[in-house]
Amino acid sequence: MGRTVDYYFAPQSPWAYLGHQRLADTVRRTGATVRVMPIDLGGKVFPISGGLPLGQRAPQRQAYRLVELRRFSEHLNVPLNLKPKYFPVGGDDSARLIIATDLALGSQAAMQIAGAILAACWAQERNMADDKVLAELLQEQDLPASLMTQSQSQAVQERYESYTQSAIDAGVFGAPSYVVDGEIFWGQDRLDFVERALTR
Repeated sequence: MGRTVDYYFAPQSPWAYLGHQRLADTVRRTGATVRVMPIDLGGKVFPISGGLPLGQRAPQRQAYRLVELRRFSEHLNVPLNLKPKYFPVGGDDSARLIIATDLALGSQAAMQIAGAILAACWAQERNMADDKVLAELLQEQDLPASLMTQSQSQAVQERYESYTQSAIDAGVFGAPSYVVDGEIFWGQDRLDFVERALTR
């Protein structure tokens, strides 16, 4: 039986976007199980871990972020708008929709809608905080429209809070982070190491 990777991410993260399909491919290739765990990165993880929202970072860091995003986008041949129309953007509603999908249909469907949400923000100039856009994404992925209603449930909110606390307890400080057997791998550029951990 394959190992499990805990996938902690913020639905508005460009780095999660760049790594998302590669993680899905890695999980499929290794026979691993993925636990899809969106978290409240800016609201709850950053204040504890010392992270800063993008707009509060030093100009040098903000500039280098754009350089690295462009590099990885070109290297991976993954289309990415460096300054999308709808960013910064809140991720809570998207996170809850991903969780509702996971609870109703399982991790594969959750990965599917998460990938669609990430691409909507970073490749398609769509507002992932807009309920209309989220409903459209469900339809495009052939997923039930009822998931929108389910995403507003108390059970989903509690799961979102639980995932965020689990990330904090695991020592996660940035997104995406992948945890295998208690070992953290921070960033989509660590997926080669994730695959090694899943196959050792």
